[in-house]
Amino acid sequence: MSSDRIRWSHKSLEELRTFWNVEIEPALRRNGHDLERRPTYQDLLEVGYGGIQDALRRHHGMTLGEFLESVGYSSTESNDEYQWEIEDATTIDELEGFLRTARRRRGLSEHTVRSKRTRLARFARLYRRLHGRAEFVDRTRTRDTAPEENGRSMAVFDELDRQLDSPESKLHHLSDVNDFYTYLRTVRNVAVYNPVANFRDSVYEKWTRATPERANRDPPALETAQVRSIVSTCEDLEDRLLVLATCAWGLRRGEVASLHHDQFVLSDDDPRVVFGDGRKNGPGSVTLQYGVTDLECRLRSLSERDSWGGYLFPSRASRTGHISPDTVTNRFKRLAREAGVVVRGEIPTPQHGRRFWYRTYLDAVQALAAQVEHVAEEQGSADPRVVVENYLGEEQARKRRRTVMREALTDAFGGSVNSEESSRKTRG
Repeated sequence: MSSDRIRWSHKSLEELRTFWNVEIEPALRRNGHDLERRPTYQDLLEVGYGGIQDALRRHHGMTLGEFLESVGYSSTESNDEYQWEIEDATTIDELEGFLRTARRRRGLSEHTVRSKRTRLARFARLYRRLHGRAEFVDRTRTRDTAPEENGRSMAVFDELDRQLDSPESKLHHLSDVNDFYTYLRTVRNVAVYNPVANFRDSVYEKWTRATPERANRDPPALETAQVRSIVSTCEDLEDRLLVLATCAWGLRRGEVASLHHDQFVLSDDDPRVVFGDGRKNGPGSVTLQYGVTDLECRLRSLSERDSWGGYLFPSRASRTGHISPDTVTNRFKRLAREAGVVVRGEIPTPQHGRRFWYRTYLDAVQALAAQVEHVAEEQGSADPRVVVENYLGEEQARKRRRTVMREALTDAFGGSVNSEESSRKTRG
């Protein structure tokens, strides 16, 4: 297919990723390119697909490097040498200072800091593309520039309004940019005004209206039958474990991508995966209620490889040694698509699987409460869940919840509770 016949501007980001997998990578392979090596813009030109770079920049606010990361290739840069791609040293220094302050004073996790960096970089790059240079720090040093700068900032958010689908994402971008300007005024004392201070209450109030209050949200989740259908499309143990990690363990897609054998504690009767300080909600562990047998089988198989780096989902094409979070999403959606599963008219993502885990756990808690409801009535308690802890004791209540949870997960994954119990007793 000739590149000049491709309607790049008509393709969504998801369609570009699909086009990459279906058309571009095979063309690179036919041209002799090693797909384990990150392709360059020149490589794409040689196979006639150089137009994707301009399409990404113009229509999705994304660099070619960022896109390649989203389809599974490693980054060419480290976190310590993040490429802002705005060529304005003052702005870059202030942005980095803001993120360091947020990490140190507010105790934000690395995951949260990276998310803020990504959103601020998107704002900065769009600003540079629309206004020539990303000098939005210098332009707030005097109030004389306020009318023009307010307009420049509004133009950037107008563009973000067109690019981003989620009102929540738009609000996150606005919140981070507003926090950055507040930092420039109150901490650094280098800005005399905030050009986006009134955006939320005026022009972009529609984003707030379109974003439900957290207490009123009803995010969609997979149903048990849908999980069972997705599992049925898994062709190998790696696919099954990816679904297990999201739907049976409740992990985020980034956590799934980087799972390492050192995180798993399987030597006692409380199998779990342990997370360090970098986790979004802080350090802790997640109990593996189901799927331990599959996990052990996968780890044994990987350990037989000559150059295994310890990751549950390794990738030789990635500098990190493991697949990317976007690869987790793409694989999960592929399995769901093959299973014919849709949620509210859309192909589900790992987040829908994570919500299935939460809903299933809540059902387990409520089921256990129902078992002791008669005790609650005798005690005059309006909430049977309180009685669960008092009547059974904390340890016994935890065991009962896990049993109910394990039965529900067995129903979804089509396995055997007895085999899981046997595996756990053997370890104990």
